[in-house]
Amino acid sequence: MRFQTLRQLAELCERESKTIAALMTEEQAQESGEPAEKAIGRMTEYYRIMKEAVRKGITENVVSHSGLTGGDAKKVADYAANGEPSVGEWPAKAMAYALSVSEVNASMGRIIATPTAGSCGILPGVLVSSQERYGWDDDKMVQGLFCAGAIGYVIANNSFISGAEGGCQAEIGSAIGMAAGCLVELRGGSPTQVIHGVGLALKNTLGLICDPVAGLVEVPCIVRNGLGAVNALAAADMALAGMRSVIPSDEVIGVMREIGGTMPMEHRETALGGLAQTPTGRKLAEQLRQEQR
Repeated sequence: MRFQTLRQLAELCERESKTIAALMTEEQAQESGEPAEKAIGRMTEYYRIMKEAVRKGITENVVSHSGLTGGDAKKVADYAANGEPSVGEWPAKAMAYALSVSEVNASMGRIIATPTAGSCGILPGVLVSSQERYGWDDDKMVQGLFCAGAIGYVIANNSFISGAEGGCQAEIGSAIGMAAGCLVELRGGSPTQVIHGVGLALKNTLGLICDPVAGLVEVPCIVRNGLGAVNALAAADMALAGMRSVIPSDEVIGVMREIGGTMPMEHRETALGGLAQTPTGRKLAEQLRQEQR
C-alpha cells in the first residue's frame, strides 16, 4: 500500500482527486495482483452477507447457543418503527440492525467480521440503515466498504483491532471509526473530513475494556455494537458539520495502542475483570458451566 497513516491516505486522495474508496480499490488490486473487478465482486458478496445477517436477526427467532442473548434486535426494530425513539427513527434502526448482526454472530450464524466478529454489527448497522434512508444502491455501499477497509488497514497496522491485544477499544472503537469515516465519504465529505470523522469516533472509546461475561461474545458485546452504530452516526455528523479532531487521528490511533499495551490482562478478553467478574457475571458463568456438564 502507498499509505500507512490516515494523513498519507487523505493526502494521496486529494493529490490524485480520488475518493478513499477509489484509491483503496486500486491499491487492493495492485497488491493482490487481481483485477479490480474481482475485488469489487468479492466485496459485493460481503455486503450481501451483511444485509442477510441484518434481515435474519430482525425477522427470525435468533437465540444464542448459551441462551444469554437473543431477540433484542427485534424489540429495538419494533420500537424504531412504532415508538418514539429519543435518538430518532434512523439512529434507532441503525442500532437495531447492529444488534441484529451481533445476535446472528452469537447464534453461530454467518457474518462478516468488520474488523472482528465481536464488532461485526456496527458497520452493517450504519451502512444498511443509511442505504434505506438515502436510497443508495448496492454499488455505492460497496464503495463504502472499500473506504472502511482503508481505515481499518491503517488502524490494524498502527494499533490493535483485537480485544485480546488492546481491549474493546480495539474492536468496537475501530469499527466505530471505520463506520463513521466511510459514512462521511458516502455522504459527500472530503478525504480530510473522513479522517477527522475517524479521530472523533476513536476518541470516544479510548480505554474501553474487553470484559465478556463467561468469555462469550455476547454480554456486553452485543449492546456495545448497538450503541457503537449510533456513536458512528454522531461522529460522522460532527465531521460533516466541519468539526475537526484537534488531536490528529493518527495520534489518536497511537494513543489507542499505548492504552491497549498498558491495559491490565484482566481487561483484555480474559473474562477475569470488569462486568465478567460482577456477582451476576460470575453467577451466569457458573450456570453455563453447570449446564455443559
